[in-house]
Amino acid sequence: MSRPGLPAARVLGLAAAALVLLLAALVFGAAVGETRIPFDTVAKAVANRLWAGGHALDPIDEGIVWNYRLSRAVVASACGAALAVSGAVLQSLLRNPLADPYLLGISAGASSGAVAVAILGLGGGLLSLPLGALTGALLAFGLVSGLAVLAGRGLAAIILAGVAGSQLFNALTAFVVTKSATADQARGIMFWLLGNLSGVRWPDAGLAVPVALVGLAVCLVHARTLDAFAFGTASAAALGIPVRRVRAVLIGATALMTAVMVSIVGSIGFVGLVIPHAARLVVGVRHGALLPASALIGALFMIAADVLSRTLLPGQVLPIGVMTALVGAPAFALILIHRPVVGGMGAR
Repeated sequence: MSRPGLPAARVLGLAAAALVLLLAALVFGAAVGETRIPFDTVAKAVANRLWAGGHALDPIDEGIVWNYRLSRAVVASACGAALAVSGAVLQSLLRNPLADPYLLGISAGASSGAVAVAILGLGGGLLSLPLGALTGALLAFGLVSGLAVLAGRGLAAIILAGVAGSQLFNALTAFVVTKSATADQARGIMFWLLGNLSGVRWPDAGLAVPVALVGLAVCLVHARTLDAFAFGTASAAALGIPVRRVRAVLIGATALMTAVMVSIVGSIGFVGLVIPHAARLVVGVRHGALLPASALIGALFMIAADVLSRTLLPGQVLPIGVMTALVGAPAFALILIHRPVVGGMGAR
């Protein structure tokens, strides 16, 4: 959805530029690593896989590009876009500039689900770690939502219920890891909880990309409604907006996006918190522009963080959550200093 008065040709031009920028970032993510691969080799490897291009390439280079780096870059971009859009929506719905996708206890529930599968063996081998994490994330969201409804204190109840749910599931995770995990299991779980793209492949991209696109589309449909929410729920209701239904749809969409991304890559902090504020500095607060901008900046940020996680320390791959925190925390501090976020949520 475009801003009022923005010509359709300008919108199409901006969309095309954003797509080109994203494709360039994906190529960059596939080319840069501990072993550098030329950009033309990346293009030829993609052509061979998608269109049977017939280019003569080293099988090792082609395998690295297609099976390892490009799939990582695609999943990273989908994850960054989904988390950033979720953060922008939650900050507007809750009218809280410090809201982020993990506020609803989803990350903590996902960690408990992953631990239950990996250490306790729940599911009898039928559940993979990502599927267990997704199940735990959805259960946590259900618990938090139910607690918020029972509390009956509006949006504040969601925040408080999310805090309580996060603490509960974090405690359960720590208890199980401490009591039942071997040293290797504990190390693997902790590495996953910090965010890990090492194991993602194309099947993960086949889940992450559609979820991110559908979630973005659902939120864009309600972009003008989100603009109205900036003035409060009473004002939105006065404009004829079905507040409860719209709020349920949008919170459900953000919860599903976050749960799926956490189930694939683990917990990744600061993306949903920092990126929406950075996008507001670029395009303003109207959600027709803010949501696509957040998705694009989030995708680019995650691709860059993934490249840094693979190249910063030779011979080692850092958890991507470490990189997002190292970059996101100072960035948020700068945004906070130069433009205080509290009170800056209203529409212009």
